[in-house]
Amino acid sequence: MGTVQGHTVNIRLVLLCLTANHRNASLDILERLSLGAPRAARALVDDEIFITGAVVLATCNRFEAYLDVDEPLTGGDAVAVESVVEAMAAASDIDTDHLRASLAVHHGSDAAHHLFAVTSGLESIVVGEDEISGQVRRALDDARIAGTTSGELERLFQKATHTSRGVRNTTNIKGKHRSLVRLALELASSRVSEWAQARVLIVGTGKYASVTVDAVRARGAVDIGVFSPSGRAASFATRRALKVYDDFAQAASAADVIITCTTDAVVHAEAFVPGRRVLVIDLGLPRNVDPAVGAVEGVELLDLETIRLHAPLEQFRAHDDARALVGDAANEFTADRIAGPAITALRGEVMGVLESELARARARGASDDVERALRHFAGVLMHAPSVRIRERAVDGRIDEVLTALETLHGIDVPGQPPLAVDERAEWDASA
Repeated sequence: MGTVQGHTVNIRLVLLCLTANHRNASLDILERLSLGAPRAARALVDDEIFITGAVVLATCNRFEAYLDVDEPLTGGDAVAVESVVEAMAAASDIDTDHLRASLAVHHGSDAAHHLFAVTSGLESIVVGEDEISGQVRRALDDARIAGTTSGELERLFQKATHTSRGVRNTTNIKGKHRSLVRLALELASSRVSEWAQARVLIVGTGKYASVTVDAVRARGAVDIGVFSPSGRAASFATRRALKVYDDFAQAASAADVIITCTTDAVVHAEAFVPGRRVLVIDLGLPRNVDPAVGAVEGVELLDLETIRLHAPLEQFRAHDDARALVGDAANEFTADRIAGPAITALRGEVMGVLESELARARARGASDDVERALRHFAGVLMHAPSVRIRERAVDGRIDEVLTALETLHGIDVPGQPPLAVDERAEWDASA
């Protein structure tokens, strides 16, 4: 059974979300998923007849797989979930049982609610962080390029972006000055006595590196250099007035603070001179810095695992009105999905009558103006019933709509009453 504003609705929803995040999975699991899971998404859509769309979000704090699932084979959603777990485990070189124990599964409106909360920054280590909404948009873009998205997932992710804007514009959960980068620098400030005197090296030239440059400058740093394993440092540095380094070991020998935020580098212990004090902040996923670096005399390593353990969550607690907005948006999205088949069925009936009447009118020599007028009239005629159907869906009264359509128009809405699903239930990983 699905729920919309506390009412029970007999509706089968086919959205699934599998999530591993900073609350229920280790950094090692998240790192492996970030590498292997996106490759598995394409195969899932191609090979599994009941998975029609997939969007994968992989960040340093979370892995999310959103699936558009047709009614699966006997066994219900568990069949789809198990297929995804096995595919992701194989692609990421993770034991299937280990991955299963590290995942939570959300169904139907709960999947929508979870995505809207994630996109609004309410599920991040730093509540209201800047980067997550952009990462969600890029996940959808990547799925489009890979050909794995679907109409249902497009609507879901577009609604998520719209909800995120609403949360940021109308509540105090705003992204400014809230990000994992800034949290890392806050933790690092106890080790850096004066940022204005510190020599900072940024490893990477992507979007996260840009955010990092802005953040260290906001701390007062002026001596900032960049090294790029892919050779893109020059253009990045020119746009941001930074020093350019072509050799990492040389750059590291002069730096007081090194911040890595790239996808194509691993820093090893031999790059550092034992006894020289340097703070290394690893913001990369997969990790950019070999953990052995932290064992080099004089080198202090601050990685994502450490940052996560020291995150002052209570300082960034989400405001109740932001949670309420997310809940309302999830209710609206679910109501639209519930109302959709009924609206489509009624529209099909009206349009069928319209086409019959237009055919007769054309046979009698009616002009194009007559056809335009009749089509406009049909659109106006459909507007009020469509609004009422959505309102009934929000109130949990879709059964009244189905009865009315059958009684007044003889319309039997396809798929109604469908198989019931408990949208709020989470998958029992031990089953």
